Amino acid sequence: MAKKQENNNFGPTLAPGIDDRAELEKSATKEELENGDFTSVTTLSLDEVDAGR
Repeated sequence: MAKKQENNNFGPTLAPGIDDRAELEKSATKEELENGDFTSVTTLSLDEVDAGR
């Protein structure tokens, strides 16, 4: 029996050269939603405003 290969890739899964932001902000089509062929994307941003200094 073949061993299951572990995926330890924690980096981006898009091909180099693709505009990551545009691809990740693009909504799934109705067909993709119906087929469950979509990924939930969460965006984390750091607010670097220096409050009170």
